[in-house]
Amino acid sequence: MSNWPGCICGNRVSSIAGLTLDNSALTMSPVKIKCLITLTAIVVAGITSFAQSPAAPDGAELTKLLNDFLSGASRNDIAAHERFWAEDVIYTSSAGKRRGKPEILADVKKAAAEKSEETATYSAEDIRINQYGTTAIVAFRLVGKTAKGDTMETAHYLNTGTFLKRDGKWQVVAWQATKIPPEKPSE
Repeated sequence: MSNWPGCICGNRVSSIAGLTLDNSALTMSPVKIKCLITLTAIVVAGITSFAQSPAAPDGAELTKLLNDFLSGASRNDIAAHERFWAEDVIYTSSAGKRRGKPEILADVKKAAAEKSEETATYSAEDIRINQYGTTAIVAFRLVGKTAKGDTMETAHYLNTGTFLKRDGKWQVVAWQATKIPPEKPSE
């Protein structure tokens, strides 16, 4: 029988990682046991490292910050926006409009001053956080629900924010929002 290509232990294809079946029992030599343990460790390490994102030690804090902001944004709370956006933020809206913090705050103040019969609420789903020291990428699905009289409209967006921790405080320095088109009914 031929040697198993690439196996550092010289196992044969018919012996499957060092297990040899004979008429009396399964037998394994100490060298084959070490090879089996090594191969198992390599496979397990490869699977787990492939499935994991970079660790986010501040993930709970960032998730709370995001949820608190969305709650405040639902009420046009200027303080929530002041806290969330860094002075040097670059915000690209789902309509392709690029703005900084002064423009964002002006829009919020204008909306708060207007009396509208519409009520909007925002929430986050499928939050994913990758943290790299004092920088974190937060990606999520934004769900915006707007009550207009007796009707409720729901819109979905994919948002990605880059957070930077300065002086012990996380703030957004870059933001990208993309509207998800409504699903078309199947024909």
